[in-house]
Amino acid sequence: MMHEVLIIDGYNVIGNWPELDKLKQDDKLADARDDLLAQLAEFRKYEDAEIILVFDAMYVPGITQRYDQYNLQVVWTQEDQTADSYIEKLAGDLQNRLTQVTVVTSDQAEQWTIFSRGAVRISSREFKMVIQRAKAEIARDVRHYRDTDLLRRSPWDSNQLLSLAKLRDDLTKND
Repeated sequence: MMHEVLIIDGYNVIGNWPELDKLKQDDKLADARDDLLAQLAEFRKYEDAEIILVFDAMYVPGITQRYDQYNLQVVWTQEDQTADSYIEKLAGDLQNRLTQVTVVTSDQAEQWTIFSRGAVRISSREFKMVIQRAKAEIARDVRHYRDTDLLRRSPWDSNQLLSLAKLRDDLTKND
């Protein structure tokens, strides 16, 4: 089984997701980053892939660092390094026969470099749809398990429930 690595161009995603872009435009870039991180953490719980979120240091100079949060890797590039160049090198280093690298970006120039390194690209907007589908599947699974759990905890079998429903209907008709 192939190991999947998802490398995400953080500021590119923020700029292409309307709700995050609005936060950025309202001078709430930190909130946009936190919101993106929260959504990715939820997605990570559902998808079995290693996720690396990359931000350039251009908006936060002097912060070069790498840390793990919510089972995600968050990377801030060096002040003189773009997220694009970092992602391109990382994709080339990680891509091999046993690892499939997917890069999330809508940057056209970066896409060609990523393809040449053997990685797959998904646009920021397409990735938003992937996140939304995952959220819908999670909600559906939660409803299914909740409903199944309710039936499992019921002291009545299906025939008894049917009889009780019929009795209830008969009693309400007489009112």
